Amino acid sequence: MMSDKIFELATLGTGCFWCTEAVFDTLKGVESVFPGYSGGHVENPTYEQICTKTTGHAEVVQIKFDPTVISFEELLEVFWRTHNPTTPDRQGNDVGPQYRSAIFYHDENQKAIAEKSLQEADASDLWPDPIVTEMNPLEKFYQAEDYHKDYMARVGDRNPYCTFVVKPKVEKFKKEFKDKLKD
Repeated sequence: MMSDKIFELATLGTGCFWCTEAVFDTLKGVESVFPGYSGGHVENPTYEQICTKTTGHAEVVQIKFDPTVISFEELLEVFWRTHNPTTPDRQGNDVGPQYRSAIFYHDENQKAIAEKSLQEADASDLWPDPIVTEMNPLEKFYQAEDYHKDYMARVGDRNPYCTFVVKPKVEKFKKEFKDKLKD
């Protein structure tokens, strides 16, 4: 049986894509979340290339979502609250251009929504410093290597980074957004 659902895509960078995927994958209305790379000049980059800080790409996730369940605006609300959009090329101890805060919009409607959302977030008292999130049209999205997919769910506490960075971030998110979580 064919599904009548029409899904949309959002491509967001909030630093390490392991954290970002673990957060967005738990939201009602999110069909899938794929870690990947966007915003750079190297075709088909590898994780090893990204780590050299020379590709121009950011670590991002591409979120496939049902806009009748969760809107792009709601995804951006989660985006602003689950990373620090005021630190250029950095999220916590992760430093480099691949960890920059970024919104790669898919069309003019997403661009307008993202610009309004950025202005509102910047005007709020959410962050004491100005937001430096880059906003660009999505040109290409390169899916990351398979071993990055569902990383937190698969590896979890066996990786100290997941134990000390990803897990606390996801737990904080779940408390703040409990009404938006999948059952």
